[in-house]
Amino acid sequence: MHTLTPSPSSLLRAMFDAAVAAAQPARCLPPHLPAAPTKGRLIVIGAGKASAEMAQVAEAHYRRLGVAVEGLVITRYGHGAPCEYVEIVEASHPVPDNAGLVAAQRLRERVTGLSADDVVVALISGGGSALLVAPGEGLTLDDKQAIHRALLASGAGIGEMNLVRRHLSALKGGRLAALCHPATVHTLLISDVPGDDPIDIASGPTVADPTTCADALATLARYRIALPDAVMARLRSGAAESVKPGDARLAGHTCTIVAAPRASLDAAAEVARAAGITPWVLGDDLEGEARAMGTTLAGLARQTARHGHPFAAPCVLLSGGESTVTLPTDAAAAAELGRGGRNVEFLLSLGVALNGEPGVWALAADTDGIDGLEPIAGAVLHPDTLARAWAAGLNPRTCLDRHDGHGFFQAIGDSVVTGPTLTNVNDFRAILITVRP
Repeated sequence: MHTLTPSPSSLLRAMFDAAVAAAQPARCLPPHLPAAPTKGRLIVIGAGKASAEMAQVAEAHYRRLGVAVEGLVITRYGHGAPCEYVEIVEASHPVPDNAGLVAAQRLRERVTGLSADDVVVALISGGGSALLVAPGEGLTLDDKQAIHRALLASGAGIGEMNLVRRHLSALKGGRLAALCHPATVHTLLISDVPGDDPIDIASGPTVADPTTCADALATLARYRIALPDAVMARLRSGAAESVKPGDARLAGHTCTIVAAPRASLDAAAEVARAAGITPWVLGDDLEGEARAMGTTLAGLARQTARHGHPFAAPCVLLSGGESTVTLPTDAAAAAELGRGGRNVEFLLSLGVALNGEPGVWALAADTDGIDGLEPIAGAVLHPDTLARAWAAGLNPRTCLDRHDGHGFFQAIGDSVVTGPTLTNVNDFRAILITVRP
């Protein structure tokens, strides 16, 4: 068998750390910061899990140039970064709260009444959909919270969820940029969505939206999500339309992705090569049910481990994107749910399907350090994970059926805990395969 130095679990963690480091704002943001205005004000705004760290980097950059800067950014609780001139507000994610509602209203006030001489730097990252909460006409905060919970449990993809969100918002779908008119807006994005479409990153508050109310209605019908009658009427009438391409209020604006999942996977691949392991990037935009994805990739890993096909070991299979977990709506089944997240759901499904396959290790984690609602990034799977779980009195399949990935991996000491990473390029998955005995 190929002997790895460092150990398989250490190598997997080094790859994950490299992926996170590649998306750190201090590394990826400065080259893209726009020039300061010659006459007007420079206003920094933003929303997302990485936005506070982005604001800190931007503020330091402009202050070194002697440029005055001001603004307000909304981030997740625990993801703040100290700034002197840009106000940082923390709020709830993934379900919005009143702190986010108040902060979003204050952000609206900050960008109202700007002049054509002013420049707005919008720092947007994943998580902004929940953090930038501004209910559209006919909706309350309670309604938005219920909708977010329903979308999260529905199994809808992130693009589908954000399509609905931006048609039910007073700020998303280009509306925030429209409020900034006639100032020029430069949007800098850290992408956490498959395909890196700016309209899907935080539901696109500063970019034009080509989707329609009819698209939102179709998504709601597909997942059987009910909304208040008044809101449904607004969607059916088209009154809730977002800002469309070609809108004059967005003329002259720019939009740049400064960090994306593919670059992070490439950084992980370099770590593998340095250890003598061949990396294969399966894609940075894998979507679908986490459980099904685990079963599928287990088959690919097993075929490689046993037969050297389609890849020759030693190798590592890297992938990114955003899987989904569909939760039961039945009250009795919901009451039995454990502590889960999409990455540990994938990893536990992978482990159950591999059933202790020799020579296969894996790591799955969220690059923001939070998988689901837990302050745990993800976990590591070893060839003996299931055996150790059984010895500890855990039934892996029962834990999977209860969506209790965090409970499972934490009980056997295989969780990956990073704390807030202050960036977010979505899920990271690595399956390491060595030559069998």
